[in-house]
Amino acid sequence: MKVLIAPDSFKQSLSAPEVAASIAVGLQRAIAGVQTVCLPVADGGEGTTEALVHSTKGQLLSHTVMGPLGETMGALWGRIPAGDKIDGCAVIEVAAASGIDKISPSEGNALTATSRGTGELIAHALDQGVREFIVGLGGSACNDAGAGLLSALGVRLLDAEGQMLAEGGAALARLDCIDTSGLDPRLAQCCFRVACDVTNPLLGDQGASAIFGPQKGASPQQVQELDFALKQFADISEATTGKQDRLNPGAGAAGGVGFALMQYLPCEFGPGIELVLDTIDFASQLSEVDWVITGEGKLDEQSQYGKAPMGVAQLSNAAGVPVIAVAGSMTASPEQLQLMGVKAAFSVVEGPVDLPTALLNASQNLQQTAYNIGRLLAP
Repeated sequence: MKVLIAPDSFKQSLSAPEVAASIAVGLQRAIAGVQTVCLPVADGGEGTTEALVHSTKGQLLSHTVMGPLGETMGALWGRIPAGDKIDGCAVIEVAAASGIDKISPSEGNALTATSRGTGELIAHALDQGVREFIVGLGGSACNDAGAGLLSALGVRLLDAEGQMLAEGGAALARLDCIDTSGLDPRLAQCCFRVACDVTNPLLGDQGASAIFGPQKGASPQQVQELDFALKQFADISEATTGKQDRLNPGAGAAGGVGFALMQYLPCEFGPGIELVLDTIDFASQLSEVDWVITGEGKLDEQSQYGKAPMGVAQLSNAAGVPVIAVAGSMTASPEQLQLMGVKAAFSVVEGPVDLPTALLNASQNLQQTAYNIGRLLAP
């Protein structure tokens, strides 16, 4: 029997590779001679770099960058194989260098948080010879429309007196001129594939500031301030580039980083799980597979909208391979699971338990659940 194990991470508990390894241990205890293939996945958010590096046998690297509030910090990025390109493809998450988990959200942080560190990771990868990029936009702390990222790549954002603007979205209200003469020329040789699962535009009631600003500590008044500042940036940027991108789906992703990428970098946007599964050539891995096991920390009604288990199930079903899902918390209905293409789903929690205990025992619970699944599947 051959089982392909392709889970997402269990947030706050186990990475996708750790989840896959735990499931494999349980199956191997239950089924003599079972062949397990671990192919951890992600939906483009936090954990995408580690999952892709593991599944493609790439490299997980670190570089020192500016954090979201100006602090110096180390940020992880990945280099994975990319066809015949000797320098491979860089995998960069906004969350790694400019992530909300790097700070304690408080009133005022949304005004000053910067995406510069993400731009510094891109510049570093360019220095390493990389020209192919995968960029994940989930989990940002910034609301600066990608201004910091662009500054790290050579764009100068100037006020009316010709002075460089301070970091953060609020400073964009004083923007008078965008000088692109210093934009790194190597970017023209690059291809950026952007994992983006949100469809928000840059501005307005559904824009970056209104929808995501409060999650980053912005008060209602600060949301208005940020939206005004991002409009100023959009007006001058679109006049500079001649491109109209503020209304595009995904322009508001990662506090407007999506807009900056659309304006200045050669990029294409797509759903995160589709990009990940395409990168690891998931469909080709299904040959001679009897079962696929996928999962995530919480399997609910949102899982059917672009989450990792849904993407895994769709491709597996197309190849005629049945899918089992496991989750820490499971509230998806049988009808929703059927629509996702999941044949059966199991919660790994054995009974009533508080969240800290569940997180602490996640690996053990996964192994036991996988063992029980294995006993059902065993010939």
